[in-house]
Amino acid sequence: MPKLFCVSLAALLPVISVIGQSVPMSTDSLSAAAAINSIGTDLLHETSHADANALLSPYSIETALAMTYAGADGFTREEMARVLHLRGDAAQIAREFAALQAAIDGVVQRSLAASVSMKQYGVTNDPMTLATANRLFGQQGYDFRPPFLDLLKTEFHAPFQAMDFRKNSAAATKTINDWVEEQTRQRIRNLIPAGALNDRTRLVLVNAIYLKAPWAEPFPGHATKPLPFHAGDGAAVNVPTMTIRESLGYQKFDGFTALTIPYKGGEIQFLILLPDATNGLAALESKAPQLAACANLPSREVNLFLPKFKIEPPTLALGDALQKLGMTSAFDKPRGSANFDRMAPRRPNDYLCISDVFHKTFMSVDEKGTEAAAATAVAMVAALAMQRPSAPVEVHVDHPFIFAIQHRTSGACLFLGHLANPK
Repeated sequence: MPKLFCVSLAALLPVISVIGQSVPMSTDSLSAAAAINSIGTDLLHETSHADANALLSPYSIETALAMTYAGADGFTREEMARVLHLRGDAAQIAREFAALQAAIDGVVQRSLAASVSMKQYGVTNDPMTLATANRLFGQQGYDFRPPFLDLLKTEFHAPFQAMDFRKNSAAATKTINDWVEEQTRQRIRNLIPAGALNDRTRLVLVNAIYLKAPWAEPFPGHATKPLPFHAGDGAAVNVPTMTIRESLGYQKFDGFTALTIPYKGGEIQFLILLPDATNGLAALESKAPQLAACANLPSREVNLFLPKFKIEPPTLALGDALQKLGMTSAFDKPRGSANFDRMAPRRPNDYLCISDVFHKTFMSVDEKGTEAAAATAVAMVAALAMQRPSAPVEVHVDHPFIFAIQHRTSGACLFLGHLANPK
């Protein structure tokens, strides 16, 4: 059976001040952000181990599955809503994701405007790149319902592209993979494995996201030097460690420290949750900390020591994890239970189901900033039957920690993972 594919990239609060103007967040976008963060923490728990690096794009995963949810009906729809933390009908949920997308687009537009303005004064100020894209690749001639296609095109900006999976699934696979590679600036390659699509594939729903964001204040390159990092397996390894003294978001919680590092513009930030104990990552993740609650931490002068790192995990199959969370009928378990009648008419011997979910991500963090990318594809197959102190606080990120790329205004995490070993 063909598979459901997924790849990811990076992240979003109610009102913030940016370059002298207020950026309000709607209730709709906050609802979408809450669902994104919830599925991210659920899947990170299900798919990763504390002694290994992990990276997901909750934004990408939830967006692709929210598009799929728009075509679900009956018990399948109820299960998907519960697992994906969605509330309301398909049109309302689509509006929530559209509102969040509009907020993200606004971040990019303000970053570009700031860059143009600074150039007038001879100051180089590279804008943030944050691009997302959705698309439907469907079997030509198949009886997809027009209201489903219209909703995804209007609210998710996901146009339909006809393919011929029946006659040449290999060519269709290449077309989809080439599109993902283009959208992610060549960072996500071969999202859909060879042979994963076949003549029974009817629809592949894809989300791709790419981020390249400079720090608000770059880490000085000359200050980077090897320092020990106590890896997840207990071994101490020397890794290139960046250092900076800066006013950052900082708060001490029970058992861990939360820290945020802003990217240029201050609307997107890098969030760190550092356990007090060197081996405390698993315990911290089990608490499922509220990511949105860390979106607006009080400022404090910090001497920060942070390792450089790059993560490019192998493709993850998320189907089993989603089923463990309770989303089973969408995968046609038990057989005959999948109901995507709002996507295409459900007939006894010809109905749609999800075969599997694959997820692929990339992230690189250095002195200049962060580059990240991801893509998610869902394949549908035809189934048979505080006050600032005078002295700065010193934070050594020298053991496993949770991180996220977060949109401050909504709290939504575009990327979420943990680092067990920077090497």
